Amino acid sequence: GLDSLVGIPGTVGGALHGNAGGKSGDIGQFVRSVEVLTATGEHKVRKGEDLTFTYRASSLNEPILLAAEFELQPEDPDEITRRMRKLWIMKKATQPLTFQSAGCIFKNPRGMSAGLLIDQAGLKGTRIGNVEISDRHANFIVTHPGATARDVFRLIDLARSKVGEQFGVELDLEVQIW
Repeated sequence: GLDSLVGIPGTVGGALHGNAGGKSGDIGQFVRSVEVLTATGEHKVRKGEDLTFTYRASSLNEPILLAAEFELQPEDPDEITRRMRKLWIMKKATQPLTFQSAGCIFKNPRGMSAGLLIDQAGLKGTRIGNVEISDRHANFIVTHPGATARDVFRLIDLARSKVGEQFGVELDLEVQIW
């Protein structure tokens, strides 16, 4: 079920909009319906079969997601707990879960790892002001007290330009900034 989402920061609405997930699965595969509020103020229910979920994207483009219904199968609670613990331990070992971050910043280019590209560009641990590219996983930008959005944007631009220069790969944002 949704245990594959353990450790992913954010809200249910944000997870649905961006089809949050990881190697173990994503949220879109479990959606039965989503209640939305349109830009004109109309309340609608969108059925799961009418929605499209792809890698870090969905067809949910309404400004407000009010509620969601998921289709989950009954499972042994001990088995779910075991899977969540295993995934949590793996994530703790490879991701900066004790720091403030928005999760992965960039989508993985097809067949590649954005974090590995950023690391190979020599940017792991790079800091601008109170914002840094995590030394644990280079696709995470972590913040420290006094961090500014300007410094986050500067690090994003730096990672994009260095990876582009060194590998000819364009990094697309996984997070949405508006």
